[in-house]
Amino acid sequence: MIINANIDHGRAFDWGKASKDYAKYRDIYPVEFYEKIISCGICTEGESVLDLGTGTGVLPRNLYRWGARFVGADISENQIEEARRLAGDNGMDIKFIVSSAEEIDFPDGSFDTVTASQCYMYFDMKIVLPKLHRILKDEGHFCILFTAWLPESEIARRSEELILKYNPYWTGGNLKRGPLNLPKLLDQYFEIENDILYDIDIPFTRESWNGRIKACRGVGASTLTLEEIAAFEKEHMKYLSGVDESFVIPHFVNLLNLKRKELYA
Repeated sequence: MIINANIDHGRAFDWGKASKDYAKYRDIYPVEFYEKIISCGICTEGESVLDLGTGTGVLPRNLYRWGARFVGADISENQIEEARRLAGDNGMDIKFIVSSAEEIDFPDGSFDTVTASQCYMYFDMKIVLPKLHRILKDEGHFCILFTAWLPESEIARRSEELILKYNPYWTGGNLKRGPLNLPKLLDQYFEIENDILYDIDIPFTRESWNGRIKACRGVGASTLTLEEIAAFEKEHMKYLSGVDESFVIPHFVNLLNLKRKELYA
């Protein structure tokens, strides 16, 4: 369970509550998303990569084909259980551990790259940044990724309105393209090598979009009861019955690839 005063008005959320839907409906990114990461020269063959906030292992599983060796870490035991199941089902040799980013502990210089997708905003950067600097190799990289749907889509906007009807504390809606909100402390440990912002269309069906919304922080991972989630889903599917069976939802992607700085006494 996570509580952050700056997120959802301090209401608790737990990704483990949404793990089944997360595993089924949140592995949505097209190959272009992963190719953009690879184009930065990271997560490639021979590299050792730590994926923080790995969830169900979406990043390690989809980048596995490029030959890097992955360790995925997540605070939720349920998420890691699903990550191990999905990797095993696909014959992938990926190590997954239960750990928050703040409690990660590896020897100095263990990794070529650390990735963090959809999770950097949950970290205590005062703890995490010096730790990542230590466990990265001299020329190591820290890659932060953030992807969100755009409410300029009528379907996305209506779905957001319905989330807020059931969970008015949710602060994950009405997002717009723009730079990541990162602490100034970052500059002490890393320098920017790639800062990429781009749009991408992601296809959905009525079922998969409903599942994607259920697996978001405002619904499945929230403090809503099972009865409230069922009522949300019933109303959401009623709305979706009036749209095309298949559609695309525009998203934006932030990719910030940071290079480790050498610190001098």
